[in-house]
Amino acid sequence: MNGRIERRDFLSGLVLCLSWQPTEAVAQASSRTFRIGDLHPARRETVRGWEGELGKLGYVQGRNLVIERRDAGGQPDRLPALATELVRARVDLIVATGGDAIVAAKGATSTIPIVMAYGAAPVERGYVTSLARPGGNITGVAYAAEGTLIPKRLELLTQAVPAARRIGIPDDGSDQFRLVLREAETVARRLDVQLVTVDARRGQYAQAFADLKAKQADAFYAGSSPIHYQDRRELVALAARYRLPAIWEWRTHAEAGGLLSYGAKVAELEARIAVFIDRILKGANPAELPVEQPTVFELVVNRKTARALGLTIPPAVLLRADHVID
Repeated sequence: MNGRIERRDFLSGLVLCLSWQPTEAVAQASSRTFRIGDLHPARRETVRGWEGELGKLGYVQGRNLVIERRDAGGQPDRLPALATELVRARVDLIVATGGDAIVAAKGATSTIPIVMAYGAAPVERGYVTSLARPGGNITGVAYAAEGTLIPKRLELLTQAVPAARRIGIPDDGSDQFRLVLREAETVARRLDVQLVTVDARRGQYAQAFADLKAKQADAFYAGSSPIHYQDRRELVALAARYRLPAIWEWRTHAEAGGLLSYGAKVAELEARIAVFIDRILKGANPAELPVEQPTVFELVVNRKTARALGLTIPPAVLLRADHVID
């Protein structure tokens, strides 16, 4: 295998709403100016993928679109107050990224539509009544509809690094981490590995990795955190410095030097978020818009990183990989 190997060309894998045509949205873009609230726990990038997709649908900031940004700066406990600010700003819709932001938006309003981005287990966590009929003011895209991707990622990590018996898992300071840890502990028992937790809030990453090394962690499970996604380059660099093989959430992590990643395609999820925004702004009722989820996930293996760590990825894992970086 030389260079970057694409094993198969995935279709989007996202269900429902596929009959919608973007040309229709562009043609119908209203002359009215819409105000969107953007609630995020840790924004660093100034433009989100769904913002670019909205441009393709005829929404232009300064002409018919205003985005009210509220960034918690890596401090999830600020999200409820920020959500209240958006409600007071009389936004037409709130995009809430990640579990804590979704909970904060839900607590701030029961009438303003909320488009969830990257929620997990939305029925179990009470965001919606059901996937097919959300039933309230929340709908959107869930990256995992039932539970999370923790079992699959931990299994892949232990298969790629069979010698790993102690696996580090970072606490980003969010309430959702408690749910993540509970599920991870269940999977760890089945896999006969021990989890090592460390405080990994923004600004404490270097100490977190030093603690993992002191606790003799053999590998690192990055988890699903919007905060850690924004800080991915710093985290990947620290994992390399401390020579910890790790599995990450998105392909961009592996492309930045992470050993493994397993998740859906971010660009496709962002495009579907934009579709939800567009439909709701045109009058659709979020209670009746089914929650969408990816059905296809990709495993990316960075064999260059494996060599730097002195690891040989087992052939069985390489054969399952959708993309290998050499």
